[in-house]
Amino acid sequence: MSTMSRSRASLSPAASERSTLPMGESAGPGSPAFKPLEPTREQLLNHFFERFKFYTSLCLGTSAILAVFAFLFLIPFVVEPAIQTILAEFVPEAGICSVSEHVHAETLTNCTWASCREGCTTAHTKCHKIRVNLSRKPFVEGGPIPTEWDETDLRFLINPEGCGYPPRVNCSVFANDYAGPKAPKIFPCYYSLTRPDLVVARYSWESTVRGLILALVLPAAVFVFSLSVLAYWHCRCCDRACNRRVHAESFTSKEDSKLLCELDEDPSDDVF
Repeated sequence: MSTMSRSRASLSPAASERSTLPMGESAGPGSPAFKPLEPTREQLLNHFFERFKFYTSLCLGTSAILAVFAFLFLIPFVVEPAIQTILAEFVPEAGICSVSEHVHAETLTNCTWASCREGCTTAHTKCHKIRVNLSRKPFVEGGPIPTEWDETDLRFLINPEGCGYPPRVNCSVFANDYAGPKAPKIFPCYYSLTRPDLVVARYSWESTVRGLILALVLPAAVFVFSLSVLAYWHCRCCDRACNRRVHAESFTSKEDSKLLCELDEDPSDDVF
């Protein structure tokens, strides 16, 4: 069995300017008898693959780094709030709420909590504080106002986090819709089974779970895929193991397969 060589063909000026003259004859580059050899189809394909491999590796490495930063960014903004919302166990069917108190407070000491905040990482000096009465009966559009309430003066938040970013969250519009002059007397709200003092205006189990899954799966999938391709292309151990398995399957006897593995492990066979 002949020794298997794994050297790569590449395009170089020396390879493309070899003369086609018979042995023993020579001609200068300006001579009419000098005919440079054109690169073969295999050399062109190898050259194209090397360039494709380089730029693709660069893109995959950048994607892997961005996936890590995206995951770290999504933890405080999506992952942690979604987990807290799931643990709060909000009822899927809305109850009945009615505003019992609305205060437009100012200064940091008076805004220790707020029904709505535009921005989840900054402190606010102006805030809306809304409290509601709660009836756990299912909300019916146009239904009567309850005469008895199950809970009174509960904190009313725009969503489980109590904050958000424009244009999805507008605290002035929220306060006007629920505690303004034209606000309805009763409206649907969602209460927590594990936190009795928490009532929210917006809640969706499907949206919460979908956001959590996307925040976990997408960055992880991009990172694993990019790292796997880079390891397959550039990790010497992975390349040897894959090539050894593929070539060994083409040999029928164990002796041939063993000999092939010994040739792969021989460092003198490497061409740099």
